[in-house]
Amino acid sequence: MDRMLVVVFPNESKAYKGSRALQQLDGEGSIVLYTVAVVAKNPDGSAEVKQGADSGLWGTLTGTAVGSLIGLLGGPIGLAVGAATGALGGAIADLENARIGTNFLQEVTDALTPGKVAVIAHIDEDWTTPVDTRMEGLSGFVYRRSLAEVLDTQDAKEIATLKADIAQLEAEQAQASADRKAKLQSRIDELNRKLHKQQDQTKARRDAFRRQAEAKVHALEAKAAKAKQDVRAKQEERLAAARKDYNKWVERKSEL
Repeated sequence: MDRMLVVVFPNESKAYKGSRALQQLDGEGSIVLYTVAVVAKNPDGSAEVKQGADSGLWGTLTGTAVGSLIGLLGGPIGLAVGAATGALGGAIADLENARIGTNFLQEVTDALTPGKVAVIAHIDEDWTTPVDTRMEGLSGFVYRRSLAEVLDTQDAKEIATLKADIAQLEAEQAQASADRKAKLQSRIDELNRKLHKQQDQTKARRDAFRRQAEAKVHALEAKAAKAKQDVRAKQEERLAAARKDYNKWVERKSEL
């Protein structure tokens, strides 16, 4: 199952051990580790990436569910949870990209207090015992949440509503008097601006998820090629599911 994993440790040393333990579990075939980072909470409330997937930390994490969660942990979480407009639009976008609910975000925020260090990872696991056993042995508190399958239903509804409103105004405009036509045209123009903005946002979001799905396919292809015989069947099964997910996003690209 595709999951966001957050393990909160009392210090940086144990967090690094936790990160290595996840990599070992990945090598054994117990889990698939897509992205991992070690993040510390500073006294001022900001989040600092101590270790990422490679030397290009943000080049690797940006655009991923893990990167989005890190951005939220370093921002005004209480406000991001409670608001959806204005200057917090970026935080709301991060919440959507992280594919987790506000309850999980708040739970992790409450646990990751200044001075503590977390391992944040995007994993695929069939059962929780391997991860829980290793993390608990390192004094880590485990938080996990299944990643939502984002089908952008809300985006589709918003676009459909805007198109319906525009069609209604255009029908009304066709029968309106000359002075009324101008006022209706102004409203139609405004709705068209909103529609184009919504379509652009939806396309950007779909493209981001498509890239994530493509990255998963490549990662699983590499793992399947290197896997030992006893875990290869499971890796091939995961790869087939990842390819199906990627194809879904490719097909949705033309819907707008």
